[in-house]
Amino acid sequence: MSDLVQISIRHRTGHIVLDRPKALNSLSLEMVRALSAALLAWRDDPQVDAVVIRSSSEKALCAGGDIRFFYDAGLATPQGGSALLEDFFTEEYALNHLIHFYPKPYIAVMDGVVMGGGMGVAQAGPGNRLRIVTGRTRMAMPEVNIGLFPDVGGSYFLSRLAGQLGLYLGLTGLTINAADALYTGLADVYLPEAQMGALLALFESTPGEGLPVAIKALAAPFQAEAGASLLATARAALDRHFSAGSVAAIMASLAQDDGAFAAKALAAMRLRSPLMMSVTLELLQRGAHLGVADCLRMERTVVRHNFEHGEVLEGVRALVVDKDNAPRWQPASLDGVDAAMVARFFAPVWPAQAHPLRHLD
Repeated sequence: MSDLVQISIRHRTGHIVLDRPKALNSLSLEMVRALSAALLAWRDDPQVDAVVIRSSSEKALCAGGDIRFFYDAGLATPQGGSALLEDFFTEEYALNHLIHFYPKPYIAVMDGVVMGGGMGVAQAGPGNRLRIVTGRTRMAMPEVNIGLFPDVGGSYFLSRLAGQLGLYLGLTGLTINAADALYTGLADVYLPEAQMGALLALFESTPGEGLPVAIKALAAPFQAEAGASLLATARAALDRHFSAGSVAAIMASLAQDDGAFAAKALAAMRLRSPLMMSVTLELLQRGAHLGVADCLRMERTVVRHNFEHGEVLEGVRALVVDKDNAPRWQPASLDGVDAAMVARFFAPVWPAQAHPLRHLD
């Protein structure tokens, strides 16, 4: 197990508490392995009827993967070939698959920051999930900020959002709040922060089998308090702009709109990696036609190519290591990105029988 993850069984519920507050619970390989071991042990345990995942801190459920680790491991020789880096993404994506198809209720308390890899451990499947957001929730798939792409199953769950919502979230990497999370379908119920004590008390008093109903009853009086969704207000413009067909066309469409929503989206996209925005668009278009396992296998291929290219290493250098906020993207502009360059990110790395996630179904 891990000192960064508290694991226990109480009242027929398996409890996972992420406990790396200084790093906003950024996932290490050790943490991924602890989560996987607990969930596998509980999957067929007759003493466990439900699972709760939450944080020891109100600041974040999980801010994503440990990107400083990505950087250090990715710079190891040969570039992108670190065995630990390979292990991390293989095991993280296998964990995402395990969570999606978990046979018991999977309750995620999405309090505080929930981004990237945090979404991967919170976005379970439609048959088992109960995703709770609060007034502190700050949700995003911000991978394009660091020259990566929306992984951890993002090619599956973003591509299935209504209209162009998934493409907007994936290409801009912008943060949304509880109201927007509920509107997009990336969350189920809202609880104000003042009710978190009552929620924890519920965990201690209610057997696992009854938790989903009890939580929904607790949350029911507060749903209107989540407020209005800004994405709902901007939805018509969002769908119009982000259906333009290419990253360049989307940005051109946004540039013709003098509204605040379009200006914010365009400003964000101007900072992102032109190549990885183009890869993200292709990823979500492909993901819309694939099942969960095939989406994760595709992402595993793309992440391997991503580290070999080095775009993510430059993104992490600029935002986290040197903190100059001036990434030198390659290519530097969309004009330098062509279809063949994007297609290379999807080229098979392994024969099908040797893919590290070949056993997922």
